[in-house]
Amino acid sequence: MRNMKVKLALASTAVLALTVIGCSKDDESTSTASPAASSSVSSVPTKAPEVRKDITVTAYDTGRVSQEEGTNESNRWTKWINEKGPENVKFTAVSFAQIKEKTNVMFASGSAPDLLMVFDPTIRNPLYEQKQLLPLDDLIAKSSTEYKKLLEQNPLLRKAGTKPDGKLYEVGHIQWVNPLRGVIIRTDWLKKLGLEMPKTTDDLYKVAKAFAEQDPDGNGKKDTFGIALAGSMEYTINQMFFAIKPWVVKEGKLTYSWENIKVATDFKKKLYSEGIVDKDFFNDKNMAKAKQDFITGKVGIISPNFNTPQDIVSQFLDPLQKNVPTATMTLMPFPTSPFGRFTPSLENPVQMTGAVAASTKNADAVMKYIDFMAKDSTADVLDNGTEGVHTKTVDGCAQIIDADKFKKEVSDITVYMKMLTNTGLRFNKCSTAAVQYKSDPRVQDYYQLLRDTYLTFDLPYAELTHSEHMPQLPKDLATIVTNTDKQVNSMVGAGNGTVWAKSIVEGDKYSTEDAMKEAISIWEKADGKKVEEWMANWYATQKDNAFLAKDMYEIAKQQDQKYKQIMSEIKK
Repeated sequence: MRNMKVKLALASTAVLALTVIGCSKDDESTSTASPAASSSVSSVPTKAPEVRKDITVTAYDTGRVSQEEGTNESNRWTKWINEKGPENVKFTAVSFAQIKEKTNVMFASGSAPDLLMVFDPTIRNPLYEQKQLLPLDDLIAKSSTEYKKLLEQNPLLRKAGTKPDGKLYEVGHIQWVNPLRGVIIRTDWLKKLGLEMPKTTDDLYKVAKAFAEQDPDGNGKKDTFGIALAGSMEYTINQMFFAIKPWVVKEGKLTYSWENIKVATDFKKKLYSEGIVDKDFFNDKNMAKAKQDFITGKVGIISPNFNTPQDIVSQFLDPLQKNVPTATMTLMPFPTSPFGRFTPSLENPVQMTGAVAASTKNADAVMKYIDFMAKDSTADVLDNGTEGVHTKTVDGCAQIIDADKFKKEVSDITVYMKMLTNTGLRFNKCSTAAVQYKSDPRVQDYYQLLRDTYLTFDLPYAELTHSEHMPQLPKDLATIVTNTDKQVNSMVGAGNGTVWAKSIVEGDKYSTEDAMKEAISIWEKADGKKVEEWMANWYATQKDNAFLAKDMYEIAKQQDQKYKQIMSEIKK
């Protein structure tokens, strides 16, 4: 959950009604059994309770746990896990900023946790290469019930956790898939200027140019920008031109997407040179200025990341209409570029989150803990807290009693305890926007619009796969990519002195053709061809085994069918 990382969290807050199971003690028998019968019964051996074992598990230090509630290592829910779970668990909390360094130190010093829970595959993958992770196939076959059933019913979960040697090394969960980014456009400006929704990237340029030059706010000044190029908008444009990561499949082979990057940069350069965008966009790393420009009515098109459908209303629509009461907006489908039309970033359907250290002495106990954390009954409690204290059941769905209390005592603590919770399998009517956001129909409408606009399975995905499923390059090749990116990459945060960025801002002095020649020269001098060969070979040999966009779509389509069925039942 990092890539996490930027994500749509409606599914991660899905709620199921708690099932209260009443346990009644058998009535004591008043029969007058004969001494012989009594002796016979008492001679049956009783099974000794299983001995609980000690295991260590990492946890993210979120900084959210209040002092009254304890710490990420010791709080009401870690205590509940130790009380209700099968083993004695000692949690070791590590901050997001230090997780990579701390993990390397723990494994190098011989103090590795039994179960490493971490989102970042660049932390787990080197441990696999160093043979510090335990293959899980035999362990699951012998010691698991819950997770083994998950693998049997969801083979893509096994595929995503299997490494190139053909063995399973990682555990994870199936998430609910929603679009994670999109494009918001001012529809009142379109109407005022007599423009249609852009269908191609050429149309997008023309609309953005009109927004910048034809006084759409009617104040008689040329003081609007057509499109915000800062932050995630630049990433979105790269996706429109299939210029991400930067690998593309051509004629069945994986190649470096130089031409795609150049054409995407041409588009950005045109926007910049004609004053259609804020020329200081490179310094707007967190998109704060672009967002402010949008909600104050000074920019017509913006592409944010969406964490929840409520964000669209609370962070964009409401503040925009507070400043400009007549403003209207909608979500714009990705336009067709010279390379086609694509589906934008989606939630990772199968996210791997855990790995067992090869050094563990209690692998069977770790597996029992994984089973416990993957159970729906465990997820119910970590999602909803205590029935009657934190939530109450209304129409079959858990309803929060006190939002502040729930945040402090439940969600702020359990947010990263649910890294084995299968929200994609648990989705039901209680998870829908129709139930979650009954108080604001606008949120329901935008959630439906988000899905209708961007869950376009007839279009190719804008990347080879989700970033968390990209292959791990050998260390020497990864260094080549890191070093050349610092010199070449045009994305915001790399600075405007990099090759592609320089071509955007320097006009006729430095063309995109010049930039591509220099970028290729830097790449080849750094032995980038070795990276290309490695990636091409990986794709040729592993494309059937790797978790790629087609696998993402397979799960997303199944979920979409379920979603439509649930919504149909709700509307009856």
